[in-house]
Amino acid sequence: MEQLTTSLAPPRANPKPSVTNSSQQVAGSVAKRLGNELMSLMMSSSPGISAFPKSDGNLFEWVGTIEGPAETIYAGLTFRISISFPANYPYVAPAIKFDTPCFHPNVDINSGAICLDILQDKWSAVYSVQTILLSLQSLLGEPNNASPLNTDAAAVWDTPDSLCLIKLLSDKLTVTTVFRTQLMKHYRPVKDAA
Repeated sequence: MEQLTTSLAPPRANPKPSVTNSSQQVAGSVAKRLGNELMSLMMSSSPGISAFPKSDGNLFEWVGTIEGPAETIYAGLTFRISISFPANYPYVAPAIKFDTPCFHPNVDINSGAICLDILQDKWSAVYSVQTILLSLQSLLGEPNNASPLNTDAAAVWDTPDSLCLIKLLSDKLTVTTVFRTQLMKHYRPVKDAA
C-alpha cells in the first residue's frame, strides 16, 4: 500500500531554490528598497542634502551632496559623497566616503573615510539614505572628538580660544578662524556635472 501512495503523489518541488534565483530575489528586494528610498528622498523637504544613483542602470552606487549646516564652520560649503550599497542592504550599512576633501575630526582628509557610529556598530536596518545624510550633516557641526580620524582637526577643534590666542601670540586669531583656515586649505568646491 505504501508503494501505491508514493507513486500517486505528485513529484516534490526542489525545496532549495537555486543560488542564482535566490541572489536575484535578494538583489530585487534591495533594488526595490533603494528605489523607495530614492523616491522618499526626492519628495522630502530636508534642506541641504541630496543623493541619487550615479547611473540609471545601477541602484547600488550613488552620489550625494551635503551642505554645511547654518551657523557652523561649514556653512556655505557643499561636500560631495559616494555611497556604495552592499547586496545585503539594509542589513549591512552602506560604504560612504567624502569625495570632497573635508577637514573634520571624524573624516580622514586623504581617503574621505568617515567615523560615524551609525555607519559601523550602531547600524540598524531601519536607517535610510535620508537618515544617513542628515546624520552626516549634523556631524559636520557636532564632531565626536572621542574617536577622531583626523587628529589635527580634533586638536584644533578642542583648543579653547584662550589657549589658541596664547599659542598664536599677537595674531588675534580665534579657534574658528584657525579651523576655517585649515578647512579652506583642503576644501575643493563641488562642480556640477555637465
